[in-house]
Amino acid sequence: MTTFTLHTAETAPEASKETLTDAKKQMGAVPGLFAVMAESPQTLLAYKALHQFFTETSFDAEELTVVWQTINVEHECHYCVPAHTGIAHSMNVDPAITEALRNETALPTAKLQALKDFTLTMVRSRGNVSEQELNAFFAAGYTQQQVLEIILGLSQKVISNYVNHVAKTPVDPMFESFAWTKK
Repeated sequence: MTTFTLHTAETAPEASKETLTDAKKQMGAVPGLFAVMAESPQTLLAYKALHQFFTETSFDAEELTVVWQTINVEHECHYCVPAHTGIAHSMNVDPAITEALRNETALPTAKLQALKDFTLTMVRSRGNVSEQELNAFFAAGYTQQQVLEIILGLSQKVISNYVNHVAKTPVDPMFESFAWTKK
């Protein structure tokens, strides 16, 4: 069995050291995902950039959480579901939203449910959505811009979810209380 290296700022390739050092300063620890990705500085930097870009989209904290967690749950990411549960808490997202996403139950508003449904359709159809599915998303109050922003969020989550699958990244101690397995 292949074991992926969990790098520290001291063991990481030179081009990843600053990112890991900054993460430790900001979060008090290097997240396991970053520790694994550090092996490929380009992957780590791409992930960080996509994350930053996605957080700067037109989506609010609840909507960001819906997109992230819908993808994480669909991809059955043992690492990202707990991590984004903790992140949602830090962003003051209503715990009812987080629990509905983790448990694959209905969301508290029709608009958030439409966002979840469309995101799930994008994942499952690999972007081959129908005109009817697009129109339902637009009827819920979303725009073409937000269709493209979901694709951005999906790009970020494909990197993290797939890395965590192949590396079997251990859940960080700060997120262990939010451990999750698909029902």
